[in-house]
Amino acid sequence: MFHRLEAVERRYVDLEQLLSDPEVISDMGKLRQYAKEQADLSDTVHAYRSYKRVVEERKAAKEMLTEKLDDEMRDMVKAEIAELSNQEEELEKELMMLLLPKDKNDDKNVIVEIRGAAGGDEAALFANDLFRMYGRFADRKGWRVEVIDVSQNDIGGIKEAVFSVQGAGAYRLLKFESGAHRVQRVPATESGGRIHTSTATVAVLPEVEEVEVEIHEKDLRIDTFCSTGPGGQSVNTTQSAVRITHIPTNLVVSCQDEKSQLKNRDKAMRVLRARLYEKYQQEQQQEYAEQRKSAVGTGDRSERIRTYNFPQSRVTDHRINLTLHRLDSVLGGDLDEIIHSLVTKEQAEKLEQANFGA
Repeated sequence: MFHRLEAVERRYVDLEQLLSDPEVISDMGKLRQYAKEQADLSDTVHAYRSYKRVVEERKAAKEMLTEKLDDEMRDMVKAEIAELSNQEEELEKELMMLLLPKDKNDDKNVIVEIRGAAGGDEAALFANDLFRMYGRFADRKGWRVEVIDVSQNDIGGIKEAVFSVQGAGAYRLLKFESGAHRVQRVPATESGGRIHTSTATVAVLPEVEEVEVEIHEKDLRIDTFCSTGPGGQSVNTTQSAVRITHIPTNLVVSCQDEKSQLKNRDKAMRVLRARLYEKYQQEQQQEYAEQRKSAVGTGDRSERIRTYNFPQSRVTDHRINLTLHRLDSVLGGDLDEIIHSLVTKEQAEKLEQANFGA
């Protein structure tokens, strides 16, 4: 592990010199590239320097014990050694975490897609609950939410919602939400009081820049139509809504949230880039069909990453066997405990796979 840390520190020092080089300063592309690389290494370097300082202080304190000291001073030195040993251990753990491979998409904004799946109207109502839950979670984090497209049914449910979330760490935290979410509750229309089970699927995609995914105009079919509201009725007379089909992959994206056709086209292109980016990534790993199914699921009731049980006010995340009895709080956007536990699990798995030699 320590030879890797030395290499990281050397690169950090090299970057400091590069960032003061007039030739680099005059090239905005290189300047941004090196500044970002240095920022990515900063936490690791500062932690490593703290670690080395603590190790030296502990060694110096141990050497003091070889000198002639009175009992009170000797006790003070031993207490300091114990404290420094604890700091050294904590910093070593922190450094191991900092050296773990990072998801290159963690710093990106996200496109979130929610769809009602098994359960008809009740699934659509639950999809709306999830839509509001993520909006409230984003508010807590100080993130910005931008609605791209929402398709509602007649009773206030959501057949499909697509929106972006912009803010630091958005993908790093929200990526764990991809999958099938299951709800168990008594629908308002159920006269017999029976509990129904429904599902909604969530897909969380990293939002990518134009330069990361090349899309040729000749590969697109762009259709325009009048925006529609719940039930399918037209809500305006101008053809501001946009449907874009990527002909090579047959991916289709629609957007009708804006009154401007140009703005709807821009939003639809953002979603298309995110979907193509995900598709290309999965194809590179030669596991496209399997990964898509495991990430999003089919929406079948038996497939789920999390269950929201209303009669018991219970939320259970099945990937980590975590159960919380505060459903209202979770649906109100309090997802921190669940997501923190999922992050911890991911880190533990990476640590198990990592090989930290000296």
